[in-house]
Amino acid sequence: MRRGVAAFTLLEVLVALAIVGVALAAAVRASGVSVDSAGQVRDRLLATWVAENRLAEINARRQFPDLGTRSGAAQQAGRNFTWEETVGTTPNADFRRVEIRVRASGGNVAATLVGYVGTVQGD
Repeated sequence: MRRGVAAFTLLEVLVALAIVGVALAAAVRASGVSVDSAGQVRDRLLATWVAENRLAEINARRQFPDLGTRSGAAQQAGRNFTWEETVGTTPNADFRRVEIRVRASGGNVAATLVGYVGTVQGD
C-alpha cells in the first residue's frame, strides 16, 4: 500500500450513501405532501365555486327564499360535490341569511359560504 494517496474507506462510503438515502427519502416525502396539498386546494376552490353558483342561482330566481334546509348535488370541473343550504332569518324581515356548505365526494366540508338575499322590489 502506498502512503500519501488520498482514498475513501469503505466506512466513509457507506456513511455517505446512508446520508444520501435519507435526503432522497425526505425529498420524496415532501413532494408527496405537496401533491396532496395541491389536490386539497383544488377541491376547496371548486367547492367554493359550487357555493357561489348556488347563491347566484338563488339571486337569479328573484324569489325570496323559503326558510329551511335543502340539499343537492353539483358537478364542477368533472368532480362531484354535494351542497347543503340553510336559509334563516335576520333581524331585518326583508333579508334572509343563506349558508351553503359544500362537500367534495362525501368527505368533509370543503367550503362554506354565507350570503344574504333581500326581497325583490318593484316586480
